[in-house]
Amino acid sequence: MPLVQHLIEACVKVPSLKEILILGYFPAEDINPLLSEISPLYSQVKIRYLQEYTRLGTAGGIYHFRDQIKAGNPSSFILINGDVSGDFPLQELLEFHSKSRTSSNALISILATEATRQQSVNYGCIVENKETHQVTHYVEKPETFVSALISCGIYVCSLEIFSIIANIFLERQQSYYG
Repeated sequence: MPLVQHLIEACVKVPSLKEILILGYFPAEDINPLLSEISPLYSQVKIRYLQEYTRLGTAGGIYHFRDQIKAGNPSSFILINGDVSGDFPLQELLEFHSKSRTSSNALISILATEATRQQSVNYGCIVENKETHQVTHYVEKPETFVSALISCGIYVCSLEIFSIIANIFLERQQSYYG
């Protein structure tokens, strides 16, 4: 089974899910035949591939396709890195995010797990407040040990994240162009 199908199978287990958007730089003619083949197996959700015009990175990709992501008027969306494999509790992560939004206005919830000290430097490392589970520090693939708590590459994001990305983009443009 292709990895993308594994991710789709995990997503369709979420009862409120209406659409799966796959973002990437791969040519559509390489992805769409697979999606045409497997989509009938998951008729309860719409599955679409959105091809980036250039490699945009994770934040760039979701920002570029923000209108398509927001089209169904969701309160949040699930973001899964394409190289993630395993069983993951998406419904529970959505519920955690919803509670975190209510209690602390969280923008992103990150599925995390413990790794060994040696393994952790190969992933995004998280330092959290153990009582509130709020992230206090995050380093992507650090050169030295930061924490054994690592990102699983699965996130739930509130739509307000798009305004944060826009502000960062504008700040970087202003600092670059003076």
